[in-house]
Amino acid sequence: MRKVLLTGAGGYIGKHVALQLLNKGYAVRASVRDLKRSQEIKDALIPHLAPGIDIETALTFVKLDLEKDAGWSEALTGIDVLLHTASPFPIASPEDENDLIRPAVEGTLRALRAAKSAGVKRVVLTSSVAAIYGHDLPAGVSEFDETMWTDVLHPVGKKAYTKSKTLAEQAAWDFVKNEGSEISLTTINPVLVLGVPLDSNFGSSISIVQRVLKGKDPMLPDLRFAIVDVKDVAKMHVDCIDVKATYGQRIIASADTLSFVEIAKIIKSAFPKSNTKTGKAPNFLIKFLANFDDDIKAVLPLLGKPMLVSNKKAKSLLGISFISAKTSVEESAAFLVKNRILTSSDSSIN
Repeated sequence: MRKVLLTGAGGYIGKHVALQLLNKGYAVRASVRDLKRSQEIKDALIPHLAPGIDIETALTFVKLDLEKDAGWSEALTGIDVLLHTASPFPIASPEDENDLIRPAVEGTLRALRAAKSAGVKRVVLTSSVAAIYGHDLPAGVSEFDETMWTDVLHPVGKKAYTKSKTLAEQAAWDFVKNEGSEISLTTINPVLVLGVPLDSNFGSSISIVQRVLKGKDPMLPDLRFAIVDVKDVAKMHVDCIDVKATYGQRIIASADTLSFVEIAKIIKSAFPKSNTKTGKAPNFLIKFLANFDDDIKAVLPLLGKPMLVSNKKAKSLLGISFISAKTSVEESAAFLVKNRILTSSDSSIN
């Protein structure tokens, strides 16, 4: 039985990756910052395991921290594959960008150095489309692809989260090139990840659906989001392990693009009693509000942009057929409603 060290196993994506690894017969050593979360992760996975899998023997846990050296060497001993999904993902930008950048970059390098020392030669890293789209498209080009890199001085690229993902991925490729040439690295670069979580501890990416369901905004900005389902992101991580054509490659995970208003209309159609608003805010209003809100100011360069992202490489190398963005939005909203992960006044939505 091949052994995988999965970092970030308690995350939204991490739990789905763990599930698919176990269902494919891998032994998983899952890293968490707090071992008290081990049972939470098991409880999320057990209802979805394939028959015959003994989770007590196939899944073990180890305590690791992106910012501490302790435990990394031992965690990678006897491991065949490292899947590094752990990285900070905040809802709002931190006051100090280094609170995001430091653990993202140092954690990635810490994982890679430990992998090299342990003789682990196959590494799959969760990056992000944030490391790709932070720049202006060249004239005549309509979509972002894996050949592109975020410019961390660009108005979009200098945002703390975008910068952290870009610098972390660049650090990974630089390490493999300069210090770890024996490592076969693949990065998976997801767009906005939606879809049904395995439990109610799912982090912040699904908060956009939660925000729309609550009707928090009276009108919605003219923004578009490339979307991918969490199950497809996990599948790409696991499927690429043995596909040699993916070695040394960046691969975008993206189904299709929806506007904020289209997302709201999908949700309103599925849950007509919800507080969801579907009106589009005029751009001049968003620009005015940006004078008083730095988070709004950060999205101004994206207003009205089509945000088309290529998935040709994923389809070519992995043969994946993506779950539609519409389905991911509907299923995310249904999960939130079913589990009452809304305000108390929203609890009767159906």
